Order: sequence, then C-alpha cells, then structure tokens
Amino acid sequence: MCFDVFVRRVSIDRAGTTVSCLDSETGDDVVVLLHGLAGSAREMLPTAEALLPEHRVIAVDQRGHGHSTRRPGDVSRRAYTDDVAAVVDRLAGRPVTLVGQSMGGHTAMLTAAWHPGLVKRLVMLEAGVGGEGDPAELGAWFASWPVPFPDVEAAAAFLGPKPITGAWLQDLERHPDGLRPRFDADIMQAAIAEVAARPRWDEWASVTVPTLLVTAEKGMDTDAEVRRMLELRPAAGHVVVPDCGHDVHLERPRLWTSLLADWLADQK
Repeated sequence: MCFDVFVRRVSIDRAGTTVSCLDSETGDDVVVLLHGLAGSAREMLPTAEALLPEHRVIAVDQRGHGHSTRRPGDVSRRAYTDDVAAVVDRLAGRPVTLVGQSMGGHTAMLTAAWHPGLVKRLVMLEAGVGGEGDPAELGAWFASWPVPFPDVEAAAAFLGPKPITGAWLQDLERHPDGLRPRFDADIMQAAIAEVAARPRWDEWASVTVPTLLVTAEKGMDTDAEVRRMLELRPAAGHVVVPDCGHDVHLERPRLWTSLLADWLADQK
C-alpha cells in the first residue's frame, strides 16, 4: 500500500492549528475518513483505495496526530468537529459522507449533529456516543513507550503483534535521537478524556442522515450501548464483523471495505 492513491497532501490552517489531509481530488461523491485515537490518515489508505475511483476520498490527520499540529492548544470535541467542518467547506465545498473509526467515529457523529448541512451520510466504525473509558490508563500506556526507539525492530518488539502496530510503525518519525510516534501521550489522554467526559445521546438522536454502525464481535462497543443507539434511531443500519477486534479496518480490511462500498452504493 502506498500514497499513490492520493494526489496531494494539503494543510488547512484554522485558529492557529494546522490540519493536514490526503486528498485524491477526483470524483464527485466525497468521502472523508477520520482515524481513531493515536492514528493517522495513513492507516486509512486501504479504505481509500477500495473507494476509488467511484468516490473522491479525503483522509484527515486529526489535530494532535500525524502531520497536523502535534500539540494543539484546544482538544475539545468542538475543536475536532470544527476542524472537520473546515476541511469539508474548503476542500469539498459540498455535503460529504463521513466515515470514522473509534474516536474518529465520535468526531464524525458530532460533526453530523453540529454541522448538519455538511454531512449527507455517516458511517461509524467501532464508535459510540462516548462517556466511557479510562483516559488516564490510556495516557499512562502511551507514556510508557520507551521512546525514542533506536529502530523499527525495537519498536515492533515493544508494541507487539496488534493490528494497529503496523500503522504505528509506518508512522514513526525520525528524530536525531531515534524514532518517535507522531503524537504525544499527554495530548492523547486529553483528547480521549473529552470523548469519555459524557455520553452524547442528544447529539446522536439529532442526526437525520443515513447512518451505518459497524461493530466488531470482539470490539469495544457494548451491546447495551448499540441497542440503545438503534432504539433511538431505528432507521440506522448495523453490521457486526465476526471474529474481529476494535481495529476492524486493519484486521479485516477486505471485509470492511466491501461492506462499506456496498452500503455507499445502496445509499445513492
């Protein structure tokens, strides 16, 4: 997998923060991809490739991640969603389909709720309404990474064979003293704390565009949360990916991209 599916990397400056995006440029039906916590646009490349050329794809490095501003002053949910609104407004210029995984799915949902004129379809992969989790535990784990890593092999040995590990390894940034991730542990903790602060049931209920929930059999979404989401919005679709964990797009990429492409085709 390479970056050839995208024509350009473009940066959008908003309120002192730079948001970096990969853009395929071609196609009238625009799909914006949002990665999860500690991820980047790079991990969405298999998804983007599967959607081309039928769709124009924009993959966003959310603030604090990837090539975007590493230490933004604002990591509120409003800041993240306003970033997405700026990307849609300046690059697409028309309503788009938002596809987000984990924290990116939460960002996508809130964008659809707070900027309804910019979103025409919503796909949430292993993402819910928020209000759960332990940000301090996650932050402590990221802070435990023995960075800088001397080389990719050392990083791989520490991170282990998780589905997300390959994406993290590809994203390592070379510094004079070694390899470091493209994010800081304290920023990750602060960002996910905003997601965990409270559940956004009102925002979920207010979304009116066609919506697909994709959850994993061994994922992080609870049955109770998904059940209530579907009770509040019975028209939303729901697919469970069998024998799979939280990072469906990396663990079962062909199955994920197939069901995504099929759903988008059905919604034309």
